Amino acid sequence: MENKETVLITGGSGFIASYCMITLLKNGFKVRASLRSLNKSELVKKMLKQGGINNFEDLSFVLADLGNEASWENAADGCQYVIHTASPTPFTNAKTEDDFVIPAVNGVLNVMRAAKRAGVKRFVLTSAFGAVGMGTKKTTPYTEEDWTVLNDTVAPYQKSKTISEKAAWNFIENEGNGMELSVVNPTAVAGPILADDFSHSIQNIKQMLEGQMKGCPKIISGYVDVRDVADLHFKAMIMPEAKGERFIAASGRGLSLLDVANILRDNLGEKANKVPTKELPNWVIKLIAVFNPKLKTVVPLLGMVKHASSEKAIKMLGWKPRPTKEAILATANSLFEMNVIK
Repeated sequence: MENKETVLITGGSGFIASYCMITLLKNGFKVRASLRSLNKSELVKKMLKQGGINNFEDLSFVLADLGNEASWENAADGCQYVIHTASPTPFTNAKTEDDFVIPAVNGVLNVMRAAKRAGVKRFVLTSAFGAVGMGTKKTTPYTEEDWTVLNDTVAPYQKSKTISEKAAWNFIENEGNGMELSVVNPTAVAGPILADDFSHSIQNIKQMLEGQMKGCPKIISGYVDVRDVADLHFKAMIMPEAKGERFIAASGRGLSLLDVANILRDNLGEKANKVPTKELPNWVIKLIAVFNPKLKTVVPLLGMVKHASSEKAIKMLGWKPRPTKEAILATANSLFEMNVIK
């Protein structure tokens, strides 16, 4: 009997989490996925099946909640690794900044304490580019040396990512007791969806294809395929070089939303008939946001130019992200295949 190592994946029904599970199962690891409701376990299996997994003997589920420290004792017990993807997302019912920040920080620390007590070797944290390049302006690409500067321009979600990542590094330094930490900081995550539960970055592509976005806000950011994000988590977990390091996940230079729209229109023919053809002035977006609460989260990002470098992951870990165009088209094609486009 081979003694397979077990990896706890938190937030097991999430977009990045499901691809991490696919990668781990394909590489011979046992996976224990935490869910806030075990009713979601069938959905997770359905997503994994969509991603090419047909054998679930190495997959198990555990009930755990970020706000409940005791629930993580059972979840982490017997695990050699933790990949912590669970975090409040930008589309929660959060009303105040604290509604984002406090659950994110407490969640990270609750899972890390349980992991330490369980003797976990390495803890991989899914942070975000939101912890790297916000609150500042830079003409050169952002790197892992950069940290978000917490000021009034930084959205609550990005603040929560920054503060919770710093809390994780602080924990390792002061209480880690030999447990190792690696961090992955993805830019906007694209790629093939596995169900109608997917990353907020994909909402933009969905809105373009459905004709909900009449013009593109002026925002330039990095993009990366979810399959490559999962691969980077895997490398950050198993490679000795990744100990104590953070890694930006981005493919090439940043794209504007109009660049994304142009990729869709140039490659999808009639399916892209409703995709916008122009950028909207910032004042128009600000005006619409007064009446449309969903656009309020976009206003702080207007005029943003965020290029990010993945050179560290490429050189240190041999990571090879696929081209951004491929990630964006895979996203669009999967939205049609899964009948998500209205």
